[in-house]
Amino acid sequence: MNVVEKYIQYVKEKTEKEPEKGWDKMLLGFRANSLRTRFMPKKGLSKGYQKLEDMMMHLVADSLKNPDSYIWGNIFAPCELAHSMGLNLLSIECLSCYMTGYHLEDFFIDFAQSLGIAPTLCSYHKTFIGAVESGTIPTPAYAVTTSLTCDGNLNTFRYLKKKNHVPYTLLDVPYTDDEESVAYLAGQLEELASKMEERLGRRLDMDRLRKEIETENETRRELKKFAELCQKHYYPGEIISQLYFMMGTHLLMGTQEFLDLVRFMNEDILTYPAFEGKRILWVHLLPFYQESLKAYFNGNEKYQIIASDIIIDYTEEMDPDEPFCALAKKLIRNAFNGSYQNKAQLIGEMADRLKPDAVIHFCHWGCKQASGGSPMLKEAMRKRGIPMLILDGDGIDKRNSHDGQIKTRLEAFLEMIGEETA
Repeated sequence: MNVVEKYIQYVKEKTEKEPEKGWDKMLLGFRANSLRTRFMPKKGLSKGYQKLEDMMMHLVADSLKNPDSYIWGNIFAPCELAHSMGLNLLSIECLSCYMTGYHLEDFFIDFAQSLGIAPTLCSYHKTFIGAVESGTIPTPAYAVTTSLTCDGNLNTFRYLKKKNHVPYTLLDVPYTDDEESVAYLAGQLEELASKMEERLGRRLDMDRLRKEIETENETRRELKKFAELCQKHYYPGEIISQLYFMMGTHLLMGTQEFLDLVRFMNEDILTYPAFEGKRILWVHLLPFYQESLKAYFNGNEKYQIIASDIIIDYTEEMDPDEPFCALAKKLIRNAFNGSYQNKAQLIGEMADRLKPDAVIHFCHWGCKQASGGSPMLKEAMRKRGIPMLILDGDGIDKRNSHDGQIKTRLEAFLEMIGEETA
């Protein structure tokens, strides 16, 4: 057992015995990991993915050490509004993943369920509720969530308001994409900004918000370029790199820092050799802890994840002169809004552009939309001649995923696509 593993075990044992005393030790671990990525990078990992991991560790550690510096949100909450008030937005899903880094998800899930939280609630949400209710994670002054895709969001935030007195705003995102719907959601966003100003004592900087949207447009163009370059170049990463990328595109979108990183990655990838292996388009969540998936996608020249729908879930240009309407359209036209048929169409368009050799759809336990819609997507890929694998498991709770079954199905699928293109 190396030093890192010993520290993880120490924090896990300490938190399980005295949850309220585990937080500072977690933050110390986040900061130490950030320093490690900077001064002792992982061998074989590309410089861009090293910088990405460092950036995400800093985001979480720097924000959480001061509860006045951030608000909670779900992954689709508008981080641009938070940035324009000098705040960070931290998603509860991503924070749950960070708890998994200390192998604490089972403790927090069991803690939440012991309080009466339903076992059927998404494990990301149960992990977060358990972490808060156990006294491990301190609470901020405000939270915001959306109605997009996940049934658990409203119940989780409502519970945290009732039990921990964290006020929140629910953004009701319409399914219909028309002028009335955009105006309705834009009005909610303006009201959210006013509530945050009143509650947090901060002013929304409209000039900064417009600049955020301009920067976001440029970032999205660079992200499109990166996905296309991943078709051609081998750029060694890890499956957890995709999780960090998803955090960047949802929690740091619109910041100059993230734009500069993506630009660096587009320059850095050109220094790597041509990619001759199988190009994978990933759909839905990323079970970064799964050993079989790590074996095939961590620095493997034979297989490369070139894009994910949860990273590239919105592709249109935004109007900086109408920031609230622009943010409303971003939510309404998100790939995860509306029926799964809409999502299947958008993923199909992504596949038409990126030409993957295969699609892997991970169906997270408890996510009804993913499980119910995956056959529809598989049919859409069949019409395009793209093989697709549906994997069932849990994105965070290891007890709900069977690595042996995943390994067997994954190996058979990869062998099949190898034979098809031989």
